[in-house]
Amino acid sequence: MKMKLLCWNVNGIRSAATKGFLPWLAKAKPLALCIQEARARPEQVDPELVAPRGYKSWWACAEKKGYSGVVIYSRVEPLDVTEGLGIPRFDCEGRLLAARFADFTLVNAYFPNGQRDHARVPYKMEFCEAFTAFCEARRSRGEHLVLCGDFNTAHREIDLARPRENQNTTGFLPLERAWMDRFTDLGYQDIFRELNPAPGHYTWWSNRSGARERNIGWRIDYHFISPALRAKVKRVYHLPQVPGSDHCPLGLELQSP
Repeated sequence: MKMKLLCWNVNGIRSAATKGFLPWLAKAKPLALCIQEARARPEQVDPELVAPRGYKSWWACAEKKGYSGVVIYSRVEPLDVTEGLGIPRFDCEGRLLAARFADFTLVNAYFPNGQRDHARVPYKMEFCEAFTAFCEARRSRGEHLVLCGDFNTAHREIDLARPRENQNTTGFLPLERAWMDRFTDLGYQDIFRELNPAPGHYTWWSNRSGARERNIGWRIDYHFISPALRAKVKRVYHLPQVPGSDHCPLGLELQSP
């Protein structure tokens, strides 16, 4: 038996709902789905988006209306759900949920964008370090982690179509990539790249100039796992054919006990 875990930056849950989100979810049937950039509070959406058939949901929302926000949908009740990093300047933007299940903890994160003028790069890097500390604290308690979401950084040149042109673009800055080096050096495995070493795999495409049709994209959405889960990984994949957002969904399938 397999446990299917999906992850998707929907670029607005209400927008995604008009583009077939609920029928897609009903067909995909994941055990859990992690959503980033929901851009809504549960009271602002239709009831079927709060509780699709067979699912319950947990929401971390930004104080600013129509901004950020993450959601976990699950067919299995978690043992507990943690909202945020415990740091107000990050948690006010609705950027993290952690759902603890019997065999693993699922962490859903939406990392800040550094902005074109790099104004938010310091804030992003502070979030990155706080995220590392959060994960390490969980792991020190014996939890096995599945980390997913929009990390807003392409780690290596293979992870974007035009690395030379983007050396000074946030999302591919040396300090952003150096943090990902440090993070993976701690043992967190980028399981998609480990199992898919070929170029041309991306998760986000600009809406301009037919970038998606030409596959001029960036791989900025990830599944990371702690080493203890490696033997349970059955499959990891992208779903670029699924419409509804400028990002595509990601899938990770684990062998269940």
